Amino acid sequence: MAYPVYLTIGNIPKEIRQKPLRHAQILMGYIPTTKFLGITTKAARRRALSNLFHTCMQHILAPINSIGETGIKMLSGDGIWRRCHPIFSAFVGDYPEQTLVTCTFNGRCPKCIVPSDRLGDYDHSPLQNFNAARDIYLLAESDVLDFHAACRKAGLKPVYHPFWEFLPLTNIYLSIMPDVLHQLLQGVMKHLISWLTSPEVFGPEGINACCRSLPPSHHITLFPKGITILSQVTGTEHKNICRILIRLVINLQLPHGQSSACVVKAVHALLDFLYLAQFPSHTSDTLERLDDSLARFHHNKSVFVDLRLRRNFNILKLHSLIHY
Repeated sequence: MAYPVYLTIGNIPKEIRQKPLRHAQILMGYIPTTKFLGITTKAARRRALSNLFHTCMQHILAPINSIGETGIKMLSGDGIWRRCHPIFSAFVGDYPEQTLVTCTFNGRCPKCIVPSDRLGDYDHSPLQNFNAARDIYLLAESDVLDFHAACRKAGLKPVYHPFWEFLPLTNIYLSIMPDVLHQLLQGVMKHLISWLTSPEVFGPEGINACCRSLPPSHHITLFPKGITILSQVTGTEHKNICRILIRLVINLQLPHGQSSACVVKAVHALLDFLYLAQFPSHTSDTLERLDDSLARFHHNKSVFVDLRLRRNFNILKLHSLIHY
């Protein structure tokens, strides 16, 4: 067994890239799956695994170090030879892989320096300083204690020369791409559905009753037994639930006769964000709408605190939406 590493070009449409017969992705190599069970210390084992990953990636991406600077002749689709400069521009992976690549600790944002107790705020924290991080990792050849102390002060893992350290025109923190499946569908929307079906809000009985009353319609998946009985909900099932979610909650009442207007506004805002984030391309207008929908959710999210459902919103996947 091994972990495969694939390479693709950024402007290839998704519907083409996902078809193996179109050869839009190239298999670059395999990374071993060894667990280093001979290392008894858990922290040392994790550090060895991180170093192994980055060393393997250094070998795989080694050609980019030189040709990214000097360029290489490549034949384009119109039959003309051009000098191209291939660079490492985007990394696609879920959160554990993002922390592995950026050398950040679990529970911290891989793109910015937001404190762990401010993840629920609608504030843009400064991005990670790539040049400062690279200078720290250049200390790996010096005294080990000084290197570990510098990494600890900066909140970085003491990795021996990350693979992106010498890649030209690369900022690894800007290269982390949005992850709609894990961050939105199986992250934020999963949290939202659990809040709505809790007894403090609408309860499972009310939500399931609305599910049973929905009539058949085009491109709509019905849940005749309700959505709270589902276990191990997949991304496709979350997507199907989102298509009917606003209909499930729009006429329900909160306990003790409270108004559900803010809850509906919060659901509406997150659904707007979900569908806008999946646009294949954006304009200034759609980006403004994306930001506006996230701002509307943060403006109305306090209703879940008022209902004593949450004390805070320090959820990393919710914070990640700021970077979309």
